[in-house]
Amino acid sequence: MVDAFTGLSPILQAFVAGLFTWSLTALGAGLVFLFGSVGRRVMDSMLGFAAGVMIAASFWSLLAPSIELAADQGVPTWLPPLVGFVLGGATLLGIDRVLPHLHLGFPQAEAEGIRTNWERSVLLVLAITLHNIPEGLAIGVAFGAVAADLPAASQAAAVALALGIGIQNFPEGAAVSMPLRREGFSRTRSFLYGQASAVVEPIAAVAGAAAVVFAQPLLPYALAFAAGAMIFVVVEELIPESQRAGGSDLPTTGAILGFAVMMVLDVGLG
Repeated sequence: MVDAFTGLSPILQAFVAGLFTWSLTALGAGLVFLFGSVGRRVMDSMLGFAAGVMIAASFWSLLAPSIELAADQGVPTWLPPLVGFVLGGATLLGIDRVLPHLHLGFPQAEAEGIRTNWERSVLLVLAITLHNIPEGLAIGVAFGAVAADLPAASQAAAVALALGIGIQNFPEGAAVSMPLRREGFSRTRSFLYGQASAVVEPIAAVAGAAAVVFAQPLLPYALAFAAGAMIFVVVEELIPESQRAGGSDLPTTGAILGFAVMMVLDVGLG
């Protein structure tokens, strides 16, 4: 998979990686054509798995390189990771407060953000879209770091990050399309909404890559920013949703497996 990126510009590499993660979201959303529904226990396990992947990626693929790059720049090694991480979480918090969205399984009266009359389906898709923005940024920043030819970054590690995010995007697609199908939407419409939630990933990936390619001193901050945004999503959305039905063992097991998979991908390939 790494060879497929050889010869491409870093921005184009990020775009291709973003298309890959979007395609796996679409593949997961496509399960609606095969199954009428997914059991709550299965869905909780998948959400836990996604949380584990994002936690592992935040450290192995983003914060650890940020610390190394900060040392190379001659600044306190904790400063860029701290600033970027806090800004990433704060930015997602601000968007969460403004963007109208509705988390899966919640009644429409509990929609967050600015009050609107938008359809429930749109609000559900926007909730997952908010989740996917930091994933796309993380991919773009990782490929931008490779372009900077820095020892702390490698193309294999960037590919591993895209692969890990793509794997956890598969259940996310199903997590959108299946509930919409249960609410009476057609299979086709449920699929279209499910895959649409990840369209933002190629766009965010290009933005992340372009930012660090043209402003390399910002790279350690950008890596940590993506990590902070991802951890915000995990704590604010994935973990609470995975345990909303009351059980915690399956989501926790899924999180451990997701963390282990992402760690192996990053350490093994990176």
